[in-house]
Amino acid sequence: MFYPILFSIAGFLSGGVLYSYHVPKLLCGVDVVADSPDHNPGMTNAMKLCGVPVGLLCLALDMAKGFLPVFAALRFLRIEDPWLAPVLAAPALGHALAVFYPFAGGKAVAVSFGVLLGLLPQSAAVVALIVPYLFFSTIVVIRPDERRTVVSFFCMAMLCLAGAVFVTGRTGIALGASIVAVTAMWKNRARNPGGQGVRSEALPEKGRG
Repeated sequence: MFYPILFSIAGFLSGGVLYSYHVPKLLCGVDVVADSPDHNPGMTNAMKLCGVPVGLLCLALDMAKGFLPVFAALRFLRIEDPWLAPVLAAPALGHALAVFYPFAGGKAVAVSFGVLLGLLPQSAAVVALIVPYLFFSTIVVIRPDERRTVVSFFCMAMLCLAGAVFVTGRTGIALGASIVAVTAMWKNRARNPGGQGVRSEALPEKGRG
């Protein structure tokens, strides 16, 4: 129980650091929360407002904060361990809830990809997210982006659950991936109806400097 608790806490705290808010502020003096239409502290807004290099840096950091806790946990836990579920869920929940920023949090897309990449090479669960994303982006195009994200994450959860039931028996991955999916679906549905997101006023003063 010690390692699942340790890496779940570490993942939650890691996920709670909004790099796509801080990096543009630090490198470009841009507040992506205040200056973007949806007020989302995410990589897409960082790229739109600050350019591709800053956006890619934010993407790498957001994915890393999901990847590293999971990758590290698998040095101590078996891939079949049911207690892997909270380790997978923690970074996405940390990003979505963003405990360091009251009422703020991102859409949890990049961090979720990072979480699933952390399972490689022992599990290819990330493919269950990549394939629906590509399918609904190129073949059966779903718009807006938030709706496509909701559908893609729903498909990912169903694929992981089906895989656990009929193929691998890895309930920890299935449950953890499902919580990640529900988190991303919740955050993207919450932003879609009126394009509402966090306000800059909701972020702590120390994060504005």
